[in-house]
Amino acid sequence: MRQGDFVVGSETQRMLELGHPWVIEDRYTKRWPQGNRGDVIVLRNEEGRFLASALFDPGDRVVARVLEFGPMSLSQEWLRRRVADAWRLRLQILDLKETSAYRLINGEGDGLPGLTVDRYGDYLLVQLYAEGWRRHLPLLAKVLEQEAQPQGIYEKRRPQNTRELEAAIPGKKYSRLLLGRERQGRFAVLENGLNFLVDLEEGLHVGLFLDQRENRRDLMRWAAGKRVLNLFAYTGAFSVAAACAGAERVTSVDASPHYLAWAEENFAVNRHNPRRHEFIVDDCLEALRTLRQQGRRFDVVVMDPPSFSTTKKSRFTTRGGTSDLVAALLPLLEPGGLLLASSNHQKVDIADYLKELRRGALLAGSGLQVIRIAGQGEDFPFTTSFPEGRYLKFVKAVRTEGVFLRGVKT
Repeated sequence: MRQGDFVVGSETQRMLELGHPWVIEDRYTKRWPQGNRGDVIVLRNEEGRFLASALFDPGDRVVARVLEFGPMSLSQEWLRRRVADAWRLRLQILDLKETSAYRLINGEGDGLPGLTVDRYGDYLLVQLYAEGWRRHLPLLAKVLEQEAQPQGIYEKRRPQNTRELEAAIPGKKYSRLLLGRERQGRFAVLENGLNFLVDLEEGLHVGLFLDQRENRRDLMRWAAGKRVLNLFAYTGAFSVAAACAGAERVTSVDASPHYLAWAEENFAVNRHNPRRHEFIVDDCLEALRTLRQQGRRFDVVVMDPPSFSTTKKSRFTTRGGTSDLVAALLPLLEPGGLLLASSNHQKVDIADYLKELRRGALLAGSGLQVIRIAGQGEDFPFTTSFPEGRYLKFVKAVRTEGVFLRGVKT
């Protein structure tokens, strides 16, 4: 090993040669020379052969992220090409007459590992998942301003650990303006022709999860005349989609009164009277018990929980918690009714998620016939070399009794 070389072991070399963009900290990286966060370093194998140019992030579990499998410098022109390529793809795949909120840059999937950029109308929101990008943030903002011509660009910082995430306050500001004009308070953006209110400055999230856009569109095909239950409703995007598609009644459940009040505003901006629907502030499992005691039944149930959540009454995690949730909700779902189940937990793959759904169905003495498996929308691309990029699991299933499907409602 020559002094100043960033040498990787044989296992990391194999992953890099397969196109994987991450270098995970190990005994080799612990012997790397000193460097600064955000340096562009050259990765070599033990024989000194060039492998890749990467963004250095000392102290992080992912200690380096590949920018190019060749020599490069992180210049304005290099960044411009990557941003322009991402922008060109969105112009090809999105209907921008119906939608003004979408992901412009999806990290590893767009060749810019460790960062995302979302567009909300005339504004952009940057999030860094690798602190190595921070020193290049002014340059990135400048390129984004030139290529996308927004009115303003924000950065939203996320707490780094679970305890901080749990303690996050809905109204607290986690964003700062990088360039352009401020955009205070909520404003409407378009998704599938519907209006949704977002807030770029306050809270950990802006009020709309863009990766579910196509799945909300799919729900709209099924919702007319149906009784819909939306669990972990957040600001009610699935609820609004169902109501606007003609659902008879939508029941939205969330532990946060702040977000359910926001959901009511989303109904109103789409000219739907929220009083014709139902909003329940409660822990979801507790709400399911109450609804079951009341003898309530639904034709469609949506469950889109976070990877984890904690309330005064319970703690939800994807592993284990999913089966309990399914077991609790299936008795409220009509035979032939539709379950839309979703998880964004990156470390739970689709096979494991289906096992959780199966376990819940067996506990409920019911069956689930899967008719569609989907993921995030087309503006969240991932490469075949980085399967971790396919994080969203969305399962559409019909509740069955016995082996065969009975009473399907279309």
